[in-house]
Amino acid sequence: MNYKTNYMSNYHIKHLEEYYQVYRKSIREPENFWEEVAEEHFMWRKKWDNVLSWDFSKPDVKWFEGAKLNITENCIDRHLVTRGEKTAILFEPNNPDEAAEHITYNQLYERVCKFANVLKAEGIKKGDRVCIYVPMIPELAISVLACARIGAIHSVVFAGFSSKALSTRINDSDCKMVITSDGSYRGSKAIDLKGIVDEALENCSGVKSVLVAKRIHSDIEMKAGRDKWLQPLLDEASSDCKAEIMDAEDPLFILYTSGSTGMPKGMVHTTAGYMVYTAYTFKNAFQYKENDVYWCTADIGWITGHSYIVYGPLLNGATTVMFEGVPHYPDFGRFWEIIEKHKVNQFYTAPTAIRALAKQGNELVDKYDLTSLKVLGSVGEPINEEAWHWYNDNIGKKKSPIIDTWWQTETGGIMISPIPFVTPTKPTYATLPFIGIQPCLMDENGNELKGNQVDGRLCIKFPWPSIARTIWGNHQRYKDTYFSAFENKYFTGDGALRDEVGYYRITGRVDDVIIVSGHNLGTAPIEDAINEHPAVAESAIVGFPHDVKGNALYGFVILKDFGETRVHDNLRNEINQIITEHVGPIAKLDKIQFTSGLPKTRSGKIMRRILRKIACKDISNLGDTSTLLNPEVVQEIIDNAL
Repeated sequence: MNYKTNYMSNYHIKHLEEYYQVYRKSIREPENFWEEVAEEHFMWRKKWDNVLSWDFSKPDVKWFEGAKLNITENCIDRHLVTRGEKTAILFEPNNPDEAAEHITYNQLYERVCKFANVLKAEGIKKGDRVCIYVPMIPELAISVLACARIGAIHSVVFAGFSSKALSTRINDSDCKMVITSDGSYRGSKAIDLKGIVDEALENCSGVKSVLVAKRIHSDIEMKAGRDKWLQPLLDEASSDCKAEIMDAEDPLFILYTSGSTGMPKGMVHTTAGYMVYTAYTFKNAFQYKENDVYWCTADIGWITGHSYIVYGPLLNGATTVMFEGVPHYPDFGRFWEIIEKHKVNQFYTAPTAIRALAKQGNELVDKYDLTSLKVLGSVGEPINEEAWHWYNDNIGKKKSPIIDTWWQTETGGIMISPIPFVTPTKPTYATLPFIGIQPCLMDENGNELKGNQVDGRLCIKFPWPSIARTIWGNHQRYKDTYFSAFENKYFTGDGALRDEVGYYRITGRVDDVIIVSGHNLGTAPIEDAINEHPAVAESAIVGFPHDVKGNALYGFVILKDFGETRVHDNLRNEINQIITEHVGPIAKLDKIQFTSGLPKTRSGKIMRRILRKIACKDISNLGDTSTLLNPEVVQEIIDNAL
């Protein structure tokens, strides 16, 4: 094996001058920079023949060509001598009365090997696709790593998706096996996951076997010849499983992201580049140190969970918290109770959660000791200013920097973000590009906008190690979606502005940039302004056709107290006044609809596509709304549309 024993040497940035030095090197000599990181901090079975080859016109990107490795040897095996008894995964159950489970690196090795041997005994081999539909219990992380151990390609589907969404994803990637559990706990509810799987598999002829973990101990139907309880198989399995040696560019996983046309896109991430980038970003973005306890509240069903609950932390020998529950059960103090209980040092969550918790006031925050916190993170969407200040003042006590991270399923890892204690933060700004990332802003005519104080379409002009390589089974769609808008550039789909010092602020999806009377208006700054109103909890803006302006703005607004007694017309006037003050009179809303909720994906993103159709009175085809967090709110919005 070719790796240096100092793989955990200090490879994190410690001050701003160092950031600029390292960043400049990563841009001027990208191959040399990433080769040094890869060589010094990871374990390779064979070194690469070539660091990078790329052509965005095809598109075709390869990192560390010819290298041989297994990512689980880097996540687990190499830590056993020095960190065998350290907690790798700290499982916090849904019910606070149930004891937390500390899984050491030694135990994780044994459990992953046993699971990998079960997969092999069930006929799963290198290159096979395995669908994982499991709640946030240890078996989810272990099954992901077991697949990687034997070279099977994991496709995790969030265990809150409908049977239709599940079957679509199983069929698209032609999975041979589904791993699930009898059910899941979500707050005070128990959910019949196995029933959802059974329904999905009525339309999935390729699935040969289903492994079922026990979680809620309910009576479920087991189909003879297909379904097997997982635990008896694990009990019989050997705790030693040799890692399959993978090529650097072998697929590691497929993860589906929403498609604008409704059909999800199976993003393919490969082994070596993803490993190097997620490990490096985790170490720096969270300033992780040896005995820290790190907690990302996402679900492993999303890229955030893949990169920053499982792979990034474990590659760095970290202790990573897995939380099964929800922020409001048994009450809205649950997050803070867990931080106190486990002395969490880094806390990474979504603006949606922050806003929901801020709505509850500070009584439940003040009950708990949050002094262990060193770094706060935000992910999923740009964080609005009011939420940023609440998070900073009440959770971080103005001493824990907030990293407002911008990245995507497609990018695999964090792309633009402050580095805590290094980059001065600025509310609503993702600040500076991460090491090795070369962003640019383009106008609608395909010209790059140079200098500062400009806004345009956010592109990346050079590949980074964890870029998705393709869409499973549809490379043409990959090219059309990400590489056709601007020549030789990856188009993120987002708009952004660059301020006077070069900080980036994400202004929303480009399809959320609305041209009103010739003015390009990003929705994010308008929503930020609306959310400043003391009665407003959250908002979403879309455009709709207007005879004079071309487009006008339609606002969907959630009030903190939905039974608000003030006359709604007064509130509408006040909201437009705030917009005038913060953005300008051109951004005033023609229509403001008050609603109890907004249609959101399970990761907290607002589905503006649905809102846009409602605003345009085009509700004939809203696509599959069953995968939403709250599908019932769509009908409410339609019924009350203006």
